[in-house]
Amino acid sequence: MRFGVVILPQYPWPEARRRWQKAEELGFDHAWTYDHLSWRTLADQPWGATIPLLTAAATATERIRLGTFVTSPNFRHPVPFAKDLASVDEISGGRVLLGIGSGGTGFDAFVLGQPELTPRERHERFVEFTRDLDVLLRFEQDGPLSFDGPRYRAVDARMVGTPAQSPRMPFVLAANGPKGLRLVAEQGQGWVTTGPDGDGGDAWWSRVAELGKRLDDALDGAGRAPGSIDRYLSIDSGGTYSLSSPDAADDAVCRAAELGFTDVILHWPRDGEPYLGTEAALDAFAERHLNS
Repeated sequence: MRFGVVILPQYPWPEARRRWQKAEELGFDHAWTYDHLSWRTLADQPWGATIPLLTAAATATERIRLGTFVTSPNFRHPVPFAKDLASVDEISGGRVLLGIGSGGTGFDAFVLGQPELTPRERHERFVEFTRDLDVLLRFEQDGPLSFDGPRYRAVDARMVGTPAQSPRMPFVLAANGPKGLRLVAEQGQGWVTTGPDGDGGDAWWSRVAELGKRLDDALDGAGRAPGSIDRYLSIDSGGTYSLSSPDAADDAVCRAAELGFTDVILHWPRDGEPYLGTEAALDAFAERHLNS
C-alpha cells in the first residue's frame, strides 16, 4: 500500500513549504493539491494557484511524487496546460502525477462565463481534454502539433522538449460512471475515486467495491489486466474524516487494501471544517502506517 496526502493551497508559502517538506519527511509516497479556482465553503478564504504551488513544492522536495487532485477542464485549455505540466515535471525530475477529472458543476464551471453543460457534454469534454493532453505530453519535438476538435483547437503548438517521464507522466483519472471508467481503461495508468456521492459508512464502502468491479470489467473490455492500473481511494470521502481517530484511519486503510486499492489518499488536517484535526493525528498515522 502507498500513501498520499492532499495539502490544500490555502497557506502562505513559508507554511505551505513546511507542509510539503514534512509530507516527504513523514514518508508519504505522493502529495497532492486541488486544481480549483476556489472550493466549496472555502471560496471566501485564501486559495492559491495550482501550477505555481506545485513548481515551488518541486524545488522544496526531492523524492515525493506531486499531483493534481484533480485537474479540471472547466477553466483550462490542453495546450498551455500541457506546457505548464511538462515544465513542472522537468523541474521536479519526473515526479508529477496528473490527476484528471471531468470538471465539477460548482463555481469553477461558470467563473469564465461559460454555459452550463449537460452530463453528456461534460463527459465528451473530459474525453477530448484527456486525449489531447495525452498527445501533447508524449510529444518529443519542438513542434508543430495541431488538432481540431469540437472543444479544443491547436495550430502549430510547441512543447518543451523530451518528456521527463517516458512516454509521459502517469494519468490518474477520476471516474465513477461507466463511460468514465472506459476512459480510465483506455488512457489511465491510475484510477482515483472519492466513491459515490450521498452514501456513508458501510453503504459507501459497498458502493466503492462495486466501482472496483466495474473498473475490472472496463479493463477487460480494453484488453487490460485488472492489475495493470494503480487504484487510488480518497478515504476521507465516506462521511468520516480518516484522522478523526486512529481506529477510523486504520479501518479505512484496511478496507481499502481488501478492495484491491494500491494507494490511499487522506487530507492534511485543518483548524476548521472540513478535515478538522491536528498534526499530532497525522504524525501518529505516519508512525503506524508509513514507517512500518
